[in-house]
Amino acid sequence: MKSFSRSLLCGLGLAARFLTASGHAEEVVLHFDRETVGHPLPAYTNQGVIFTPAHPATKSTAVPRVMFFPHLKTTKKGILNALADDPIPVQVRFPSGAAAVTLVLWGSTGCPARLEAFDPDGRRVDQASLPAVPARSSPADPVPSFELTVRAPNVAYVQFSGPRAGEYLAAEAVRFTPGNLPPPAPAPAPAPAAVPAPPKN
Repeated sequence: MKSFSRSLLCGLGLAARFLTASGHAEEVVLHFDRETVGHPLPAYTNQGVIFTPAHPATKSTAVPRVMFFPHLKTTKKGILNALADDPIPVQVRFPSGAAAVTLVLWGSTGCPARLEAFDPDGRRVDQASLPAVPARSSPADPVPSFELTVRAPNVAYVQFSGPRAGEYLAAEAVRFTPGNLPPPAPAPAPAPAAVPAPPKN
């Protein structure tokens, strides 16, 4: 029960940090420039936002992970699916939900890109996509970044996907406006221990 109370207070504290003095939610921006590249992780958390693979591996028994990748010719870093031959979407879950989410992305040449938003029941509530990521005009240029945005009143998490085997799609920044999802229901209190009956004489 104490663990649940601490988690609830933490979630409420994060939500309070995301409000302006007028009571309106303020956009939060996440960057990954200080993270270590090339180190696969089962999950990554930044300001309470949790990044994980969206589902188990489909082509092997490998444990899916996320990883940071350098944006060549820039100082930026992006988070992506670490299994290049098994293009699993990356899931981004928000502590208090979100009303709008924008991802700044880049990817391999010709790679499609898709961003989907889901409510707490797993229903898709919005999506945005590109048939192919923008191409650079010269080999000396960095791969162009671009944005995809989804909006809905009760976004619990988003997933970004699109790469085929051997391709990649990385998110270099996440911008979101916190929502107002209710906190999780408290766990039921344990039943009182049964009192043994007194022995009979």
